[in-house]
Amino acid sequence: MITREEALQVVKKEIPNINLQKHCLATEVVMRELAIQLNEDEKKWSLAGLLHDLDYTQTADNPKKHSLVAADMLEKMDVPKDVVYAVKVHNEIHDLPRKSVLDKALYAVDPLTGLIVACVLVSPKKKLKSIDTSFVLNRFKEKSFAKGANREQIATCEDLGFSLEEFVKIGLNAMQSIDEELEL
Repeated sequence: MITREEALQVVKKEIPNINLQKHCLATEVVMRELAIQLNEDEKKWSLAGLLHDLDYTQTADNPKKHSLVAADMLEKMDVPKDVVYAVKVHNEIHDLPRKSVLDKALYAVDPLTGLIVACVLVSPKKKLKSIDTSFVLNRFKEKSFAKGANREQIATCEDLGFSLEEFVKIGLNAMQSIDEELEL
C-alpha cells in the first residue's frame, strides 16, 4: 500500500492550491479519528481522506468527472480497491451506492471539514481552537451560511451511528489537533 508520505507528495504535485491541500489534510485527520472510533483501519481511512480530491484541479470545470479521474489515477498506484471506490463514490453526482462504512464516512466527512473551516473564518479569533461544537452546530442550522457544505450529506453521519453533535465534535477535535498544519 502507498505510504502516507508518498500520498502526500502526490497530493502536493496534483493539487497546487494550498487551501485545497489543507482540505485534504483536514479530511485525512477526521477520517483517521473516525477509524479509531469505529475500530477500522486507520491507514486506509486516512489515505482515503488525503487522496479524495486528487483530481480536483483537473476536474474543477467538470463536476461529472470529479472523483472518476481520481479513481483512475489511484488504480494506477498502490492504493487499496476499497479506498479507490470510496474516493469514487464521495461525489454524489455519480449516484453510486455507498456500500461500506468507509464509503459512508468519506461522504459525510468531506463537507464537514469545509463547514468547520467556514466557521473558523467567521469567528472573532479565526482559530480552530477558539470555536466549539456548539458554534459549528449553530452555523449548521443557518441555511445561508457556507452553502457549499451540504447539510444533508453531513447528516448521513447517522448511518455511521453518530449523532450530528458527536460527529461535529469528532471532526472539530481532529482538526484542532493539526491546527498549526492547517494554519487555522
